[in-house]
Amino acid sequence: MRTRAEVLPHYRGTAVEDLLAYHNLSCPFRSHAQAEMLIAMCMDHRKMLRIPENFAFILRTGGGNLRRIEFKLSYAIAVGGVRAVSLIAHNHCGMVELSRRRDDFVRGLVENGGWDRRDAEVHFDASAPEFEIGDPVSFVAQEAQRLSRRYPKVLFAPLHYDVGDGTLTQVVE
Repeated sequence: MRTRAEVLPHYRGTAVEDLLAYHNLSCPFRSHAQAEMLIAMCMDHRKMLRIPENFAFILRTGGGNLRRIEFKLSYAIAVGGVRAVSLIAHNHCGMVELSRRRDDFVRGLVENGGWDRRDAEVHFDASAPEFEIGDPVSFVAQEAQRLSRRYPKVLFAPLHYDVGDGTLTQVVE
C-alpha cells in the first residue's frame, strides 16, 4: 500500500486504515487515550510495527494463532471496547509445516530447556497439531472469517507482513 486510496473500502475510516497509514505510509502519529484496536500477530522477532503508544492491544503468539488465548481477545472487546482486530501473518513463519520441525523442537527442548526427550516428544505431539498452520495468508483469512462469525460486531482484518521489506499488505478474502 503506497497511498490511502489503496485501503480497501470496508477498512476506510477505521483503526485498520490508521494502522496501515502509520506503518506503511509513515503518517504522523496522533495521540490515543486508549486502544482503538487489537493486533494479533506472530511472536517472530523479525516483525516490528510502526504505531503510536496506546493505539492497540497487541497479542503475539506463534503464527498469530488465537485458538488457546481467545479469552484475551474477548476481554479486549468486552472491557477494552475494541471494535477492530488485525490478524497479521508473515512470510517465513516457523509455524508453517511445524510437524517437519519435530526433531529440531525436541532436541532444542532437551538441550535448551532441560527436558527429558520422551516428555519433549509427547509435548510436541500433543500441541503441534493445534498450532501448525498451512499457508499463512490463508490461515489469517480463515481466522478472520471464523472470528467474524463469533464476534459479529467486530471488524476483523487479515493482513500480511513481509519480513523482507517490512510492509503490511491487505489480504483479500
